[in-house]
Amino acid sequence: MSQQELQRIKVIENAVEGRIDVAKAAELLELSTREIKRLKKRYQVKDSEWVYHGNRGKAPANRISETVRQKVVELAQGTYKGFNDTHLWEKSTKIEGLALSRASVQRILRQAGLASPQKRRAPKYRSRRERRAQEGMMLQTDGSQHDWLEGRGPQLTLLAFIDDATGQVPVAQFQLEHEDTAGYLRITRQVVEQRGIPLSIYRDQHGTFQRNDKHWTEQEQLAGSQAPTQLGRCWQELGITSIPARTPQGKGRVERLWRTFQDRLVSELRAAKTSTVEQANAVLERFLPEYNQQFSQTASQPGVAYRKLDPRLDLDYIFALRYERVVNPDHTIAVGVGLRVQLPELPGHKGYAGKKVEVCQQPNGDVKVYLERRLLYSETAEPGAAPVRAKDMRRVSGPRKKKPVQVYTYAGRAAI
Repeated sequence: MSQQELQRIKVIENAVEGRIDVAKAAELLELSTREIKRLKKRYQVKDSEWVYHGNRGKAPANRISETVRQKVVELAQGTYKGFNDTHLWEKSTKIEGLALSRASVQRILRQAGLASPQKRRAPKYRSRRERRAQEGMMLQTDGSQHDWLEGRGPQLTLLAFIDDATGQVPVAQFQLEHEDTAGYLRITRQVVEQRGIPLSIYRDQHGTFQRNDKHWTEQEQLAGSQAPTQLGRCWQELGITSIPARTPQGKGRVERLWRTFQDRLVSELRAAKTSTVEQANAVLERFLPEYNQQFSQTASQPGVAYRKLDPRLDLDYIFALRYERVVNPDHTIAVGVGLRVQLPELPGHKGYAGKKVEVCQQPNGDVKVYLERRLLYSETAEPGAAPVRAKDMRRVSGPRKKKPVQVYTYAGRAAI
């Protein structure tokens, strides 16, 4: 017998024997006077059974059936193994057709001895930074190298942007490489082409975003600043303000995004039996609209702050790994380690040996050569061919090693 029931017996006993009136008993038990009168009629001196509710010991009429309970447990251990409680409830209601509340699903799992895969840590004190007022004012970006495929395929890296004002993820992409310049150029170009140019990007201090070395050239010393990285140069040309975060908590929205993705997206990849980067990106393409619909919020101010893309901009020139080269007397230029490209002659048998040109390698491997922002030559990469790596491009300008150099004459095209 509970303490509440013992209290009820004592109060009703006093009311029956006249030591307190009905109103006082109702106040003590927080019941109506009508209910107190009913209890006085049921009161028995030598038997305390009268205090028990009539449904005591009986199964509730709305009790979830054992069949449904077993179905939830089977889903948690089978098809949706590893899904957190909320994610499992969403799938069981939308896909499996079970009419259950989230609390019911959680209760069934705990009663079956199934703990949540999400681990919680006590939060630390951090001062709050208010969200930006409009969509497009600030994007946070980061990369997450994680066992996204849980051993079914290669280790992947996920790069993404998240809008600071709305929490919406405009673009994200899996890749086989670690965080690199080519990957960030790809997703930046997607944002610019699909949404517009954001006002600022909040990022960490990774070497892809900023120079972390202590080497200053003479030109940099005279200018008073180091030359930007390839990605930093791209953002500068687009007029995007690059803001470094001093701590991981500073860009907390994108950090929390990884926690959600490493739970929900990993579960979706598992359910789809994904094993390749192409399959992972296909699942991600279906996952992002659902995520944005469920987790994004409305900005405090209407409208968007993205700047419209100027159609006159040469995006292939901006979103490229650019390196300066001097044209050799035989009109060849070094593209990679041990690799040279034969440039075609200009109309009228004109040449440009000794001039400085820019070799622009696209993230997909395409190569373009510019002379004073004028396109001289372009070469499309073969499907499936591995592009020249950025570090190989940089090594060309270093000390030359005495080794044979291959000369390739591509079936490219000259452009005036």
